[in-house]
Amino acid sequence: MMQPAQIHCWDIFELALAGPETGNPFRDVRLVGRFQQGARVLEAEGFYDGGGVYRLRFMPDTPGEWRYVTSCNLPELDGVAGALTCLPARPGVHGPVRVADTYHFAYADGTRHFSIGTTCYAWTSQPEALQEQTLRSLADSPFNKIRMCVFPKDYTYNKNEPDDYAFERAANGEGFDFSRLNPVFFQRFERRVAQLGELGIEADVILFHPYDRWGFSRMTAETDERYLRYVIARLAAFRNVWWSLANEYDILKAKTMADWDRFFRILQTYDPYQHLRSIHNWQAQGTYDTRTFYDHGKPWVTHCSVQHGEVELAAQWRELYRKPVVIDECCYEGNLPNAWGNLSPEEMVRRFWETTVGGGYCGHGETYLDGQDVIWWAKGGVLKGKSPQRIAFLRRILEEIPQGWIDPQGRVTNNNQNSAGQRGRYYLTYFGCRQPGEATLNLPEGIYRADLIDTWEMNITPLQGTLRGSETIALPSRPYMALRVQSI
Repeated sequence: MMQPAQIHCWDIFELALAGPETGNPFRDVRLVGRFQQGARVLEAEGFYDGGGVYRLRFMPDTPGEWRYVTSCNLPELDGVAGALTCLPARPGVHGPVRVADTYHFAYADGTRHFSIGTTCYAWTSQPEALQEQTLRSLADSPFNKIRMCVFPKDYTYNKNEPDDYAFERAANGEGFDFSRLNPVFFQRFERRVAQLGELGIEADVILFHPYDRWGFSRMTAETDERYLRYVIARLAAFRNVWWSLANEYDILKAKTMADWDRFFRILQTYDPYQHLRSIHNWQAQGTYDTRTFYDHGKPWVTHCSVQHGEVELAAQWRELYRKPVVIDECCYEGNLPNAWGNLSPEEMVRRFWETTVGGGYCGHGETYLDGQDVIWWAKGGVLKGKSPQRIAFLRRILEEIPQGWIDPQGRVTNNNQNSAGQRGRYYLTYFGCRQPGEATLNLPEGIYRADLIDTWEMNITPLQGTLRGSETIALPSRPYMALRVQSI
């Protein structure tokens, strides 16, 4: 029996075991760790990390003693037993994000999580210096979630080859040996996931996508499962992981709906911590048709991950699926010739606010032309747009909300603008591109105070006096204003 290790709650305990390098350890060896605290048991699969090293990772989620024992089809890795002591979480560590109050998110310790995401699909497939620059940019940004692919991406402005791949090269130098994963690739990838975690950023890991010239989107069912279980074994113990089965799943023609259902069940079965799970659609912008959506009502989907420009529909999707709605892609701030990549910064900020008062969460992306094709949405680098600082302003307002989240409240003013809030306590109304000179409030019984918010100039002006019942207030006849009303 090994001496008990000490590990903080929601950090990673890792057991490294020496074993054979012969044969194909990715295919032929099944290593499982059984971790027990009292009557509670969690099982985590191990993985081969190259050089004869096999690893088991475990994320303890409750303080106290945990005991473990391994099960393996190799005698030298079977029956390894030990214990670990889980200490209270380190300061600032709140655990994995979970669904909370049906439509929202919270960390495992109950701390609220307002998802303020961005997209850098292939940033971990870029040169090391560019990856480090991306991390520095993220550290100075408002974003607490990033969508990122495991596989490299073949798309406009993103044609370069990465240094390595998730699978080993075939022995003949042509293509890949899909029976053998590449530990060096995953060591680098998971290092970036860990660095994001230290920055307080969730890694929304995209497992498949259609923009592929290497064959990763056309693997066999056996290879798909081997790949998924290997990724789960390596990454599930990181507290900041979310699973996104695909980017634009419905144009990945090599997979069927039955395949996507099966992939979700694999995640459910082999992820002992049940990280958040969703899947992202392709959707023609400006349409209301949800037939290309994966059915987010299925029990293995934890939240909606939506691509759509009509962000005002967030409230409808909430009620349809009864789950949190994240519009991960609402188009991008930038100046590309493509319609999806040339939103003004004002429009990006407007879409964030409209999604918020609809009870959902919005995602950012940036696509400014660059002579070296270093565009944030694909490769990361430096943020050039004007929306991030204003998104940071919105995040501060959300994090100051007392007593939880805000939900749609219908129309609190006579301007046909929807509001979000907590009935009788808090209301946030956004006027968008409209510029009314006044608004009449219809408030429940109580006494309230109000603040006028300029969402573009990022300032908050308290209004004089108090409000009761039906009150008409003057507004400045400018676009992008919001009104915050709170009970006193």
